[in-house]
Amino acid sequence: MQLNTFSIVAYDPQENAWGVAVASKFLAAAAVVSWAKAGAGAVATQSYAKVGFGPDGLKLLGEGKSASETLALLLENDDNREQRQVGIVDAQGNVAAHTGKECHDWAGNKSGENFSVQGNILAGAGVLDAMADSFRNARGELADRLVAALSAAEAAGGDKRGKQSAGVLVVKPNGGYGGDTDLYLDLRVDDDEQPVKKLRSLVEAHHLFFGESKPEDQIRIDEAIARELQNIMVGQGYMGGDINGDWDEVTKQAFRVLVGNENLEERWNLNNKSDYIDRVALEYLRKRFG
Repeated sequence: MQLNTFSIVAYDPQENAWGVAVASKFLAAAAVVSWAKAGAGAVATQSYAKVGFGPDGLKLLGEGKSASETLALLLENDDNREQRQVGIVDAQGNVAAHTGKECHDWAGNKSGENFSVQGNILAGAGVLDAMADSFRNARGELADRLVAALSAAEAAGGDKRGKQSAGVLVVKPNGGYGGDTDLYLDLRVDDDEQPVKKLRSLVEAHHLFFGESKPEDQIRIDEAIARELQNIMVGQGYMGGDINGDWDEVTKQAFRVLVGNENLEERWNLNNKSDYIDRVALEYLRKRFG
């Protein structure tokens, strides 16, 4: 089965992170295409995809092979190499890519500093140009820039057959939840009419629930904010009594339950600066509960 798609592999030296993002008219494309290992690199395998290129490529990269060396070794004994499309970034950000002669038009790849974009059955070369330009110029974390590249590709015509799935994978040392794994982010939209748009909203949600609270976003809970939060908690049944603007222990305990239910523990903690609230969390609560 042919996996017609557009993807990007990239390394961010500031974050020390590696990532892959993909979109396709193919069910759960990211489950096949996207592979990454912190300290080693990332691989995207597509177009009559040989899934083994993912784990095999990461093994070679982990042994210290460069992106170019890894690509050559993967293709060396593959009789169907002319049907394959592969993008690789190694531990140092070097990239290599292959588009076989039998990949369906339009197919190609384009490389830049620390990244490679590739695709097949695209609307044209402009899709990859848009991806590359967007990735270079986008702001935010690596995940944001990867998804921005997908959005730009879609706007430029994307996969000629339409839309179905998208995904973004980012790894970095101890970047996972709790800090004991390297899997920072692995978000997928497997079957949707607007997969890239949905994926972007999932990345934003990841930043909300798992992102670090910044010192500049800390707001002291004054009487007005206390009343606002009490109003939310009374309305949602977390506390009773008067809405009086007192940020007392009873109110804090009720708020602790609300924070737990909304998975906002990373942004407010009863035992750490509990008289302050993260601006991002406050805006979320205002939006969610009106």
